[in-house]
Amino acid sequence: MNQRHLVVALAYDRLCTFEFGCTVELFALERPELEVAWYDFAVCAVEPGPIRAAGGITVQAPYAPELLEQADTIIIPGWRDADEAPPEALLVQLRAAYARGARLCSICSGVFLLAAAGLLDGKRATTHWRYAERLARRYPKVQVLEDDLYVDEGRLITSAGSAAGLDMLLHLVRRDYGARVGNMVAQRLVVAPHREGGQAQFLPRPMAHDEQGRLSRLMDYLRSHPHGEHSIKSMAGRAAMSARTLQRQFQEATGMGPIEWLTRERVAIAKDLLESPELPLAQVAERAGFGSEESLRHHFRRIASTTPGAYRRAFLVTATAQD
Repeated sequence: MNQRHLVVALAYDRLCTFEFGCTVELFALERPELEVAWYDFAVCAVEPGPIRAAGGITVQAPYAPELLEQADTIIIPGWRDADEAPPEALLVQLRAAYARGARLCSICSGVFLLAAAGLLDGKRATTHWRYAERLARRYPKVQVLEDDLYVDEGRLITSAGSAAGLDMLLHLVRRDYGARVGNMVAQRLVVAPHREGGQAQFLPRPMAHDEQGRLSRLMDYLRSHPHGEHSIKSMAGRAAMSARTLQRQFQEATGMGPIEWLTRERVAIAKDLLESPELPLAQVAERAGFGSEESLRHHFRRIASTTPGAYRRAFLVTATAQD
């Protein structure tokens, strides 16, 4: 990015405090250590009157909705009530902003504003799992991906509930500045740069304590020993449960089967290893547990939507620019 990118967050009465706070934390703080032209940030009130937020907080937004005409990115940090129709004037402004090329992003129930504006028709979107069925029923032209943490449709990005907003916001940083800067911001926030899996891992499902403990110990072991031939049978044996129970418990805990979970963990390990320019790709494949460069390339492209070489080049280019 060659010039300051203006991010504008919406403020409304009964503001969702956590989602709003995440947006402010990501974009409002100065980050000179990154040595890039960081974002400009502003908050605009979408309606007159006091802006009351959860927890008895009152927010004073310094700008009027007209600021949306200048925004490069607009963040909708939730919406006060998924069943309450947003102001028509706001929907007009959102349509106009999108038409002129702005990027619009929603957290949690904020997706209902984008859907009400008609901007998500024919596109994929997500929201908190509690709202997914309601969104799909009310807006049948929207393809609701109820398990995704966030969905990127170019200039329309939607995220699931609360903390998934951080995943999406960090994704925006990676898009704009590259993986290196995204990782540095995540380190400042003390969060993972990218979380694998979907919302299914967070759904309220009861699990017996002993099974939960065995599964957690197995996951820890696999993370620290990604290499080797880990089959369903060998994993089940290590966890002291049947293969059927193992697969059921993995699905309930992570939203995916054990082999797919392990493959994604290996890709995450490969990403960390690729940040070392001196490490040959064959050694990356071996240490991450893929066994061969061909296997690494296949799964890396499938899961990360890029090649190991392209990922490493993007990381190194960004790192060099900061030196």
